[in-house]
Amino acid sequence: MSARAVSLSTTASDLISLTKPRLSSLVLATTAGGVFLAPGELSVARVLVTMLATAGTVAAANTLNCYIERQSDRFMARTHNRPLPSGRMEPGVALWFGLSLVGVSLPALALGANVLTAALGLLAFLSYVLVYTPLKARTSAAMIVGAVPGALPPLMGWTAVTGQLDTGGFVLFSILFLWQMPHFLAIALFRKEEYAAAGLKSVPIERGDESSRAQIVLYVVALVPMTLLPYQLHIAGPWYLLVAVALGLTFLGLGAWGFFKQMGKPWARQTFFYSLLYLTGLFIALMLDRGPAV
Repeated sequence: MSARAVSLSTTASDLISLTKPRLSSLVLATTAGGVFLAPGELSVARVLVTMLATAGTVAAANTLNCYIERQSDRFMARTHNRPLPSGRMEPGVALWFGLSLVGVSLPALALGANVLTAALGLLAFLSYVLVYTPLKARTSAAMIVGAVPGALPPLMGWTAVTGQLDTGGFVLFSILFLWQMPHFLAIALFRKEEYAAAGLKSVPIERGDESSRAQIVLYVVALVPMTLLPYQLHIAGPWYLLVAVALGLTFLGLGAWGFFKQMGKPWARQTFFYSLLYLTGLFIALMLDRGPAV
């Protein structure tokens, strides 16, 4: 293979890594859940355009996040080898890549779905890049702000089909919003030193580990009843309800165990991984047991 081919391959790989593929795949899965659960149908072509445009919008936001945080990323083990902090890529390349992605994706989202869904995509993009990202270095409240764009994808999937904001879409938004809190808090607990070294604020740094463990429990307490609403609204059936209760009680038990026993990093890491398992199981159950009203 020629040196030019190797260089192009490396550049392409680095550009893809800027989009944070694992995070983007989770976002796309929840968007697909919203599309699937919403009452009504989209043609296969419009579903594909909607998903691709959503992927492009998410990729743009993640790329610009990497651009803005390229200095602080040097101090975290999970980010120091990214293309920008490692010096493999010029910052300008990442900037134009991100802007180009969003410049194509949002108009495509308006055409592939509708203007409302594109407006929600714009809100997610701007709040993530211009509000959440700068706030991370100033206050732990950035976690709450960042949960808004993180929770919008399933609502976008819903509005892509329905063309309107309604209760079902807001329930999906609320589930994702509340789920992110214990998820983020767990990460902040077992990466506390890295956050401090990078100059980023978090609840463990500002309020301590005990407050963080308590907040995990409180957010899960709020999350569990919210996950029961899809059954009440006939979005999902009784098998989903059983799965939601079982997953939720396990999540609550894990959180309470960590709080009362004052557990440390190993528990926080377990909570983080369980949060991923929890969300995956919840959405699989939602889509396998759609309710009669959908």
